[in-house]
Amino acid sequence: MRVHARVHSNLLQYAWFLPLGAHRAHTVATFKQLPSGNWRVQIRRKGSYLGNTFRRRRDGEEWALDAEGKIDRGETPLVQSMGNPETFGYLIDLHLRDMIEVGKPPRRTKSFSMDALNKRLGKVRLSNLTRERLIEFGKDRWRHGAGAVTIAMDMSYIKTVVTHAAAVHGLNVSPQAVDLARVALKRLGMIAKSRDRDRRPTAQEIERILQFLEQNPRQFIPVGRIVRFAIATGMRQDEICRICWSDVDELTRTISVRDRKDPRHKSGNQQKVPLLDLTGVDAWAILEEQRPLSHGKGRIFPFNPQSVGTAFRRACKALKIGDLHFHDLRHEATSRLFEAGLSIEQVALVTGHRDWKMLKRYTNLRPEDLHRLTAKGSVVRRSTAANATEATKRAAA
Repeated sequence: MRVHARVHSNLLQYAWFLPLGAHRAHTVATFKQLPSGNWRVQIRRKGSYLGNTFRRRRDGEEWALDAEGKIDRGETPLVQSMGNPETFGYLIDLHLRDMIEVGKPPRRTKSFSMDALNKRLGKVRLSNLTRERLIEFGKDRWRHGAGAVTIAMDMSYIKTVVTHAAAVHGLNVSPQAVDLARVALKRLGMIAKSRDRDRRPTAQEIERILQFLEQNPRQFIPVGRIVRFAIATGMRQDEICRICWSDVDELTRTISVRDRKDPRHKSGNQQKVPLLDLTGVDAWAILEEQRPLSHGKGRIFPFNPQSVGTAFRRACKALKIGDLHFHDLRHEATSRLFEAGLSIEQVALVTGHRDWKMLKRYTNLRPEDLHRLTAKGSVVRRSTAANATEATKRAAA
C-alpha cells in the first residue's frame, strides 16, 4: 500500500512510504550516486521503506538520520529534500535554508523577490540556465511591464543564489552566464541603477494629508499621528509600529529601536533615539497623545505597518498628490533636522545612519532655505562672539 505525505512548503515534497516485512527492521540507510551526480538515499527500518534523491550526499545523510529517528518514534517521516536538485528552484531553496540556519532569514523584499523568481525560473534545469535563457527572462520581464531597476534586482538575486551554490556548496554552477546576461540587458537599456529620490512633501501637502486622515471617521488607525511621528523622528513605518512602551526612557526622553535596518547587519541592531522637537513636530508630545489609546503597555502603535502604508497611499490618491511615499517622510524629517542646524553626527544619532555618506541623499535642502540658515548662522556667530568677548573681559578683570 502506498501512502503519500505532503507538506505545503518549497522545502518539502512527496514521500513514498511502503510497509515491508519485519525481517528488515533495523537495516540502515543506503546511498547510491546516480549518473547525474545526484544521490539516491534509501531507508529500510522497522518494517518501513523510504526513499529520496538529493543533490548533495550531506543533505541525504541529514535527512536519513532525521527520518530514522522519526520511524523509531513511530512518526511518519517526510521528505526533506528541496525540490528537483537539477533545477534553479533547488538552488533558491538551498540558499534560503542556509541563510535561515545562520540566523539571517530574508526580509520582506528579498523573500518576495525570491518567491517570484522561484515561480518564473524555479523549474528551469541548471543545464538550461544559460546566458540566452537569462536574457530572454529579462526581456520577458520588460515586456510585462517590469522596470529597469526591478530587472536589475532580479538579476542580482539570481547571481546571489548561483554564487552561493558554487562557493558554499561547491556545486558545478557558474555565475558567468548571469554576468554576461546582465551586460547584455544593460546595453539594451533593460537594467539600470535605482535613482536616489529627492521628493519632499510641501507644507501644504502635509497639511492636506493630515487633515484628510484625522477627519476621516472610517479611519480606525491614527495614521495622522503616525505621519507626524515619522516627521518628528525619521523612523520607518515598520519601526514605528514595532516600538514598545518598555523601550521608552522617560528620564532621558529617548526610545530604543530594536533590529533597526542596517545593510551590513540584518538583526540585533538596537539604537537609542532621542525624541526631539526640532522638525516642527514634538515627538515626545505625540507619545503622550498616544499613551491613553494603548494604555501605556505593549506596542506604542499596535498596528500593521502595511495597513499604515495603505492608508497613506489612499489619502494621497484621494487628494491627487502624486509620487509621494510614506518613506519620503523620513527624507523630510532628516532634511528638517539639518535645517534646524544639527551636524551630520547629530542627525545620524536620530536617523540611525551608520554611514554618514548616506545622509547626503536625505538632506535635500531647498535653495531658499540657505537664506534662513545663513541668517541663523549669523545670529549664532554673533552670539558666540559676544559670549567670547564677555568671557575675555571677566578673565581680564
